[in-house]
Amino acid sequence: MSVLNTTEIMDLIPNRYPILYIDKVDELIPGEKVVATKNVTINENYFQGHFPGNPVMPGVLIIETMAQTASILILKSEQYKDKTAYLGEIKGAKFRKMVKPGDVVRFEVTMGKQKKNMGQVDCTAYVGDKKACSAQLTFIVPDVKRK
Repeated sequence: MSVLNTTEIMDLIPNRYPILYIDKVDELIPGEKVVATKNVTINENYFQGHFPGNPVMPGVLIIETMAQTASILILKSEQYKDKTAYLGEIKGAKFRKMVKPGDVVRFEVTMGKQKKNMGQVDCTAYVGDKKACSAQLTFIVPDVKRK
């Protein structure tokens, strides 16, 4: 059973098809940790060009999915309620395993340092028990309510 379904995710973050990559949130401790899932299917539009005959999820989209997962963690924190989180920096991104159609990717994000309207999160993507990618992301949350 998921903690947040796709509709509830869309209530939190502004991403929509075709750029919403999270299917569900499995675990959420606001301000501390979030675990989300992405089911990778051959029907994803990016597989038409990356790479035909040997489809691989682009690394930039893995990072984007990490950022979306981080946004859920951030925006479920009371101080950032009804706001939008933006990606400010990517540090130490490492790609360890190719993500292919049929994979179920688990994204784990933990909150790091925070101050006022910005902070850092540590992100890891897993396929099964194998680490596929890790990175530290910096986020910025402007002091403007989301419309």
